[in-house]
Amino acid sequence: MDALTHHISVAELFRAAAEQLQLVWLAGKKGGDKRLTSDTIQKPSLALIGHLNFVHPNRVQVLGCAEMDYLRSLPPEGLLHAVEHLFSTELAAVVVANGEKTPEPLLAAAERTGTPLFASPEQSPLLMRVLSHLMTQALAPSTLLHGVFLEVSGLGVLITGDPAVGKSELALELISRGHRLVADDAVEVFAISPDTLEGRCPELLQDFMEVRGLGVLNIRRLFGETAVKHKKNLKLIIHLTPVERWQQVDRLDMRAESLHLLGVPVPEVRIPVAVGRNLAVLVEVAVRNHILKLRGFNSAEEFSERQRQAMTVEAESAAAEASP
Repeated sequence: MDALTHHISVAELFRAAAEQLQLVWLAGKKGGDKRLTSDTIQKPSLALIGHLNFVHPNRVQVLGCAEMDYLRSLPPEGLLHAVEHLFSTELAAVVVANGEKTPEPLLAAAERTGTPLFASPEQSPLLMRVLSHLMTQALAPSTLLHGVFLEVSGLGVLITGDPAVGKSELALELISRGHRLVADDAVEVFAISPDTLEGRCPELLQDFMEVRGLGVLNIRRLFGETAVKHKKNLKLIIHLTPVERWQQVDRLDMRAESLHLLGVPVPEVRIPVAVGRNLAVLVEVAVRNHILKLRGFNSAEEFSERQRQAMTVEAESAAAEASP
């Protein structure tokens, strides 16, 4: 399972953040196709005075109050020199924050070098935080998994198993019981942080599910707006195991199994499949049991502890009877 690499263009970043940050594209529109490969947002204070080694190429630079105050304090020749220093590196884009007035040399340099230049009335800390978050989401490593991804009792659950084992039928029953579909058949999983995986539905498949005998179904139209969701953090994998492999299942669930995806361990529960078993109920209970484990309660460990206590009491009683 190989991780997929991603990129986002400056134009795509602008469209994603334009409404929230009230961005205006001032100059350098021919550079909209530039690809961003890092989620780091910089403030190029030192670059304006010639320390170009502090500016990394292909990153977004934010000019806040301090940077604009410095530029305004310069004589015309000094302003031109500072702007030339800044645009002599391969910048991805420049954002002027706080509603600051953009100097003409900055506009001219952006247009000449094809560097997108944006302006926003928002303060630079908010700009940097929002832009960094959007880029982290877009650039996160990912992989494509086969299965049905649902939100069950508020938990992101991926149902996996062999073809024709009944994944879609089980998902359909869970949806009819009030749970929500995220993705059917293909699930895009992104590592959005070192310990968090986010499952998303490919755009082409959103709202749709294929069920053998019924064909392709539009779940949103059948069950309403609340029956679907476009993304959810992946917290549990439920693998449907055919009946002939029952012996491989730990009946007491004493061994905590997990599957590593993109370096993140995800707990995995294996449920045997056979005629007459109510898999929807079993999945709901498995999710509830996992939530209990997250809260520090483990039913199997409690049962084993009760057995140990009973055996200890029995042994002590036998020892007492055997003593003179």
